Amino acid sequence: MTILKKLQINISFAEALEQMSLYAKLLKELMTKKRSWRNDKTVVLTEECNAIFQHKLSQKLKDHGSFQIPCVIREITMEKVLCDLGASINLMSLGMMNRMKMEKTKPTTMALQLADRSFKFSHGVVEDLLVKVGDFIFPADFVVLDMEEEAKASIILGRQFLATTRAIIDVQKGELVLRLHDENMVFNVFKAMSYPPESLGELMGEKRFHTS
Repeated sequence: MTILKKLQINISFAEALEQMSLYAKLLKELMTKKRSWRNDKTVVLTEECNAIFQHKLSQKLKDHGSFQIPCVIREITMEKVLCDLGASINLMSLGMMNRMKMEKTKPTTMALQLADRSFKFSHGVVEDLLVKVGDFIFPADFVVLDMEEEAKASIILGRQFLATTRAIIDVQKGELVLRLHDENMVFNVFKAMSYPPESLGELMGEKRFHTS
């Protein structure tokens, strides 16, 4: 209101009379063309609006952690090997390759882009390594990378391995299912977090059943 009180319009009375008919016509058009809200009108809502009004939205859940499984490669037992759907290849550190006493790798010019967008060139590729998970044995190829090694990250099983094992991941239940022929092996990430590392091999893959 204070701004309106200070507003000044510098126009002559004659000009105001000339413009008045135009403003009157404009106001009349706005009033006659105003949208009418009829009681019988049907308004179509989007799927997102329907989900909100009908309370069909899923409940938000917490992050239960990564999926890790115990496995054995060349008589070296690893209690927690990361299964990563974000990795298109299987990775192995150069230090782990040396511990497995593997001397030969297949040469490659493959460059890997890391999360910080930096690039590293692989040391080579180890083909057809046998990965034992419980009683299941799967073949896998590993790209060898010279990197700072951590015990839990010396090997990463990517989408290649998960495809070979026909893996099914249920994030809500915290279950990872590996399948071989007509048998399944189920690993539970929740149980893995509740027990010491030395007992993981016995507890994580305890369920096995035949598929129909």
